[in-house]
Amino acid sequence: MSSEGNHSAAAKLAKNSVSGLKELEKMLTESPSPERVSSKLAQILNVSRNEVAVLRVEKGSLRFVFPPELRAAGMIPMSSSAVAARTVSTGTSLLSNSFARVKHASLFETVKLGAAEDTQGSEQMPIQKIMSVPVSLPEGKVVGVIQISRKGLDYSLAGTDFTTDDLKRLEQAAVILARMPFMEEGAPLDGSGSAT
Repeated sequence: MSSEGNHSAAAKLAKNSVSGLKELEKMLTESPSPERVSSKLAQILNVSRNEVAVLRVEKGSLRFVFPPELRAAGMIPMSSSAVAARTVSTGTSLLSNSFARVKHASLFETVKLGAAEDTQGSEQMPIQKIMSVPVSLPEGKVVGVIQISRKGLDYSLAGTDFTTDDLKRLEQAAVILARMPFMEEGAPLDGSGSAT
């Protein structure tokens, strides 16, 4: 592809991301489910739904809000060395296109994720690339984390590298996500009115 073709593809992706962020903002009035919001995040960042994780701070730990399969898998202590815990404690974003080479707990990567219609086959693949962004209230209190990954058997099969523009879009999405009702500590996650 010519550099002109690359430029027009990048411009189209940026335009789609801006409209996606606007759609995410509109969702605030609808009290959307974590699943619907995560699907929109996947669309904005051009990843599979199985490559989106949303966690919220709850009782000194991090609880998975999405994917639902990880809600019962346990919580991440804020004192741990997990990337999500470090994102909350430092309040800073991380972009790593060589994540598989970084020593990390891979327990959650072994949980089977995803609906049958999600055919990208990334559910039990290791994370190769990751972006982790704090979800903060306007006064600066960190209430959660969004993580977007690219999974694959190896680096070359995990798709394109994340860019600083991708990270900026995720940080913009995090501002919107902070206002979602399901990000409040103790808010219901399963639609039944209980915070299970």
